[in-house]
Amino acid sequence: MALRINTNVAALNAHRQLLLTEVGMNKSMAKLSSGYRINNAGDDASGLVQANALRSDVRAAKVAAQNTIQGKASLAIHEGTANTIEGILERMKELLMKQEASGSTAEAATNSELAALQAEIGRIGTSVSAQTFEVGIDGSTITVEAFDMTETGVLGSGVTVTTATATSVIDAAIATIGGYLANIGAGMNRLEFTYANLQTQIENLSASESAIRDTDMAAEMVNFTKSQIMLQAGTAMLAQANMASQVVLSLFG
Repeated sequence: MALRINTNVAALNAHRQLLLTEVGMNKSMAKLSSGYRINNAGDDASGLVQANALRSDVRAAKVAAQNTIQGKASLAIHEGTANTIEGILERMKELLMKQEASGSTAEAATNSELAALQAEIGRIGTSVSAQTFEVGIDGSTITVEAFDMTETGVLGSGVTVTTATATSVIDAAIATIGGYLANIGAGMNRLEFTYANLQTQIENLSASESAIRDTDMAAEMVNFTKSQIMLQAGTAMLAQANMASQVVLSLFG
């Protein structure tokens, strides 16, 4: 065999393999310590793009889910107001019916309570424009129709015991409030279903991102252990390659 000392090819080859093994082990350590399979674009460029897009969708879905919660809370406030006004209207109708049965003996007292009840509607009633809630990662929305629960919106010019159509006015007002409650309830139901769907989307999108971005710890631990063994073997072989060139010294013995 040829014996050369200026260039130790075996040692160079062992060193090159050792460097490759070290690079692989360092990558495994990064993946195991971070929990991410993709720590930089060089690990998987296309996978990084896909994972980032999925993460963006997850964030958008979380914002949309929060919008549904806020939307439902807003509608719940209006629902409470509508229920209170409906109760007031029912009390006003009750007063009018009692007044019709008793004649004019308590007319002043009835009018006084009717005025107070109408004032309470004026105090708590609100006029709400159509409400639109963004509830989808694609920007889709849910709109709840406008409603007017102000004193004028509910009762027009108001009622007294002498108003010829007082009972009819109140019946119409109760029907109007009932319609508002139906719209509010429908909107709340839609938001509930949308929220549940968004939670499912968040779960599925997160799982998809994890499958691309996250480290399979068991599989990567196998790679890391293999690299450790290869590093030890490579170090030993580099030492052997360096020792081999010393055979030349025997020629000078």
